[in-house]
Amino acid sequence: MKNFDALKEFEDAGALMKGHFILSSGLHSDTYLNKSIVSMHPDRAERLCRALAEKIADQVKNIDYVISPAMGAIIYGYETARHLKAPFMFLERVDGEFQLRRGFSVEKGARVVVVEDIVSTGLSAREAITAVTKAGGEVLALGCLVDRSAGAVDVGAPILPLVELKVEAWEPDNLPPHLEGTPAMKPGSRGVSQ
Repeated sequence: MKNFDALKEFEDAGALMKGHFILSSGLHSDTYLNKSIVSMHPDRAERLCRALAEKIADQVKNIDYVISPAMGAIIYGYETARHLKAPFMFLERVDGEFQLRRGFSVEKGARVVVVEDIVSTGLSAREAITAVTKAGGEVLALGCLVDRSAGAVDVGAPILPLVELKVEAWEPDNLPPHLEGTPAMKPGSRGVSQ
């Protein structure tokens, strides 16, 4: 998919949002990429995942599995795996730690690509990579739709993003003037009670 503009898919879906947001990491930002709004449109998700699969296939060969962390990355991981023609599994949190459940397992040395939706601090990606490694897999790369760190984070594997976008984020006690006193929204899922 030459000249595919992944960020335009977010913009056209109304999923590139401006305001005051509390990210899953607890940091605050004035920009939020709502991948859930994008996934409402199967045609958009399919185009994004096809482009991601092509990027991954250019860099990584002989993939045994694609694995994503639940919940937000399941759609994107599944659709990317479909284009890569690789089996797909997902990780779930058990007592705060990602694990393979529901009969999912990987053989020792299985070649795995972890697929995330959006990487900011890289915390979920590192936790997912650790879980896959603990389960016996060899993580070859992390594919993602958007790397909000623009390559600054280290997740323990090469990152293959469709988009690198430097989006600032601030600690809650160190907000810039344009966010101070502005009500914050927490659109992500981490920390939401079941």
